[in-house]
Amino acid sequence: MNQAALAVTADANRQMLKKLVAAAVLMFGFGYALVPLYEKICEVTGVRYLFLPDQVTPQNTQVDYSRKISMEFDANVQRLAWTFKPAEASRDVHPGEVTQIVYEIRNTSDRTVTGQAVPSYGPSEATKYFKKIECFCFQQQTLGPHEVRRMPVVFVIDPALPKIVNTITLSYTFFEVVGAQKDRG
Repeated sequence: MNQAALAVTADANRQMLKKLVAAAVLMFGFGYALVPLYEKICEVTGVRYLFLPDQVTPQNTQVDYSRKISMEFDANVQRLAWTFKPAEASRDVHPGEVTQIVYEIRNTSDRTVTGQAVPSYGPSEATKYFKKIECFCFQQQTLGPHEVRRMPVVFVIDPALPKIVNTITLSYTFFEVVGAQKDRG
């Protein structure tokens, strides 16, 4: 190659290098600016709060504020020396609203006892629309002599609940789990 051709090639290479560096700087700048842009989009759309449970979340758009369902709470024990009751007898809730209620249980005997709660719903057609997120009925409960425990139930009523249903009764019955103490130790 002659000297003139080498100079043209070197000049073309410098021009290409400048374009590549400029493109890299622009891509870095775009990536750097994307973070605040993404946060703003998430904040506007409400997606941001899904991953920040300790902060106040915006209103749930799935809640049907035009309806109220009267929830009634009931508690029973079957052949157990326990007292068992809801902290409140009833509460009005909106379909789609996450709700927490608390039940209190007390072992009135002088021995450790294990029990299992079984839920039931009235009317029975409400069963498929009642979604428990957290419930003491998911596990057996072992209470020491005279132990008292407050146990939450977190639930949502599906907004697809038929409009004819205005009241739901949530009832739990605790049964003793026979032989549970022998298995534990």
